[in-house]
Amino acid sequence: MDFFDVVAHRHSIRAFKTVDVEREKLDRILETANRAPSAGDLQAYRIYLVRKQEHLAALARAALGQTFVCRAPLALVFCAVPARSAAKYGRRGQQLYALQDATIACAHAQLAATALGLGSTWVGAFDEEAVRQAIGIAPNEIPVAILPVGYPAEAPGPTSRRSLTDLVHEVS
Repeated sequence: MDFFDVVAHRHSIRAFKTVDVEREKLDRILETANRAPSAGDLQAYRIYLVRKQEHLAALARAALGQTFVCRAPLALVFCAVPARSAAKYGRRGQQLYALQDATIACAHAQLAATALGLGSTWVGAFDEEAVRQAIGIAPNEIPVAILPVGYPAEAPGPTSRRSLTDLVHEVS
C-alpha cells in the first residue's frame, strides 16, 4: 500500500484473530515508531511490549474494562519520559514535548501496523496508575496510549469526518 492507502484503510480494530504477530512484522512496527520525529531528536518516550496474557488482562482492566485489549496477541504501551525532554527544553519539554514524542511514535506504529495488514486501535481511556501497576512502568514515566495489535477479525467501514471547510481555517 502507498501512504495514502494506508491512511484511508486505517480503522479502529477491536476484534482480533487468535494468530500471533510475526516477529518480522513486530520489528518493522517498532522500527517505524523509532523513526518518528521527536523534539530535538531526543525520543522522550519508552515503548513497553506486552504479550503475556496476565499483563494484557491487567491492561484491559486498567483501560476501564475494555476487554478487546486482552484479546489482541500483543499491546504496545507508549509512555512519555518528561525528564528526557526537560533536560534540553525545560518546562515546555517536560509538559508538552515528551507527550508529543510518545504520541507521534504511537501514530507511526499504528500506521505501520495497517501497512502490514494488521489492525489496532488507540486506547487513551485508562487509569494511569493501574496501567503503571499492570506492567511495571516507572513513576517518572507517563502512560500516553495503549495500542493493541493483531490480525483483524472485523472490517469496519470508514467513519464520518468533518468537512475541510469546517476543519481548516486559513489565516489571511
